Amino acid sequence: MTTRRLVLTRSAAVIGAASTGLLLPQIARAQSDKVRVGFMLPYTGTFAQLGVAIENGFRMAVNEQGGKLGGREIEFFKVDDESNPAKGIENATRLVQRDKVDVLIGTVHSGVQMGIHKVARESGVLNLIPNAGVHIATRAQCAPNVFRTSFTNSQPTLALGKPMMEKGHKKAVWISWAYAAGDEAFEGFEKSYTEAGGQIVKKLSLPFPNVEFQALLTEIAAIKPDAVACFFAGGGAAKFLRDYHAAGLSKNIQLWGSGFLTEGVLDAAGDAANGVLTTMHYSDSLDTPRNKKFRLDYAKAFKLQPDVYAVQGYDTGLLMVKGANAVKGDLNNKQALYAAMRGAEIDSPRGKWKMSPAHNPIQDMYLRRVENGENKVIGIAAKAVADPATGCRMA
Repeated sequence: MTTRRLVLTRSAAVIGAASTGLLLPQIARAQSDKVRVGFMLPYTGTFAQLGVAIENGFRMAVNEQGGKLGGREIEFFKVDDESNPAKGIENATRLVQRDKVDVLIGTVHSGVQMGIHKVARESGVLNLIPNAGVHIATRAQCAPNVFRTSFTNSQPTLALGKPMMEKGHKKAVWISWAYAAGDEAFEGFEKSYTEAGGQIVKKLSLPFPNVEFQALLTEIAAIKPDAVACFFAGGGAAKFLRDYHAAGLSKNIQLWGSGFLTEGVLDAAGDAANGVLTTMHYSDSLDTPRNKKFRLDYAKAFKLQPDVYAVQGYDTGLLMVKGANAVKGDLNNKQALYAAMRGAEIDSPRGKWKMSPAHNPIQDMYLRRVENGENKVIGIAAKAVADPATGCRMA
């Protein structure tokens, strides 16, 4: 049986070390009987449900393999990262220095992830990223001990160009919030769409998290492009979908987006989302035996329906199991551990995928259309999409 411990406090000495940047490089640890797994995820606030889904998925994957890692029992530690970037280094340091975790799993918010990333690079602790898509973590600051099991912000939009052109949408407007995730999503769209022969006639943006879209929608109506492509997520995405529909644009100008445009917001968007096309590495409606079994087992275990975040947590667990089993639980054998994880094939509910040399998934992107409140898979937009890993020099 695994044990569970909720960690919510820390010593003043460790706080001081974190605030002054005095993180001990490559902390050496004697291997205890149990593998110490630290979750640094949002458990309160806007992203709380995402943190719970990721943890649930991880635990489910491990429990399916006997509840152990490489034959060793597990002790869990938890820190609520509060989706607060200002506390990222402090909270990660708590898990690494005080609780001496063998692996740190986190997180959702890209700003918080950068705090974790700094601690992981300086301490050498194994970090598995179950969501945050910030490019630099597996690009210019890639590291042997950092693995991502989700996506980069540009991966979904790298799959947009080909299907847009196949539907005859040769001229498009791009719209998103003016912030890092929006900029990184645009990078993928610009590359895929222009290489497929498309023309971006206008790039529009508004400050994050502003949701006053009317002036920009009026501009789009005047431009009359073949299509609009975008990156929005959460409540802002739901409002954009409603406003786009209310402005009458959905009748004549096809709306496309990164899958997060319609992920978890369809109830709030209502009929306004119908017909919207997105590209994403997963869909609830993926009609495969693997996904159906996963969804049934997850619902039985947690009395909840799984989403993409649960899948990413599950895959994080599968990756950790493969690595730990390969070294028979000796997580201090880092060279062999990382080699096993880097070479693993993950039999995921999203479809089988492998790790890139920069430690980011190489994965299929599905083309989805919203129909009657569901993201229906209508094809594969692009197979084996890999992030370019620009600037990665693995040590």
